[in-house]
Amino acid sequence: MKRFLIVFTAVTHLLLIDCVTKELAAGYLKGSAAFSVIPGLFNFAYVENRGCAWGLLQGQVWPLAAFALIALAFLIWKRKDVFMFEALSGKWRVVSYIAEILLYAGIIGNLFDRVFRGYVIDMFDFYWGESHFPCFNVADSYICVAAGLIMLISFMVPSKEKK
Repeated sequence: MKRFLIVFTAVTHLLLIDCVTKELAAGYLKGSAAFSVIPGLFNFAYVENRGCAWGLLQGQVWPLAAFALIALAFLIWKRKDVFMFEALSGKWRVVSYIAEILLYAGIIGNLFDRVFRGYVIDMFDFYWGESHFPCFNVADSYICVAAGLIMLISFMVPSKEKK
């Protein structure tokens, strides 16, 4: 029960950060040009992404929401296998818990947008010359960091420790 309360509290706080940044983007950036933070590298911009990563599957709100719910249910159901924390000790167990919390918060954050807005608000716009990285948001960052942490655990923790 204690673990559940910690995860719930952490996810709730991360969701709050995601929601606040999206509301700030909607309030200050919607309808205006991108705001340059680091010229030639980074802007704040307002983008309504009606698809998923890199703008794929445009207009498929409900299939994407259903996929997010299925993914979330699978992660909760198979959490011991996905996050491997039962087999890990020390710092790696903490890293695994952090990955779990970030992944839940990222999925739920974008799911809320899809269900209640019909699109996901993105606001971080990175580019280099003519090369442009797709705009993303805080929830996307949570998902990417969680995936990176899971890969780090997979590559850095000796196989005998994972068993």
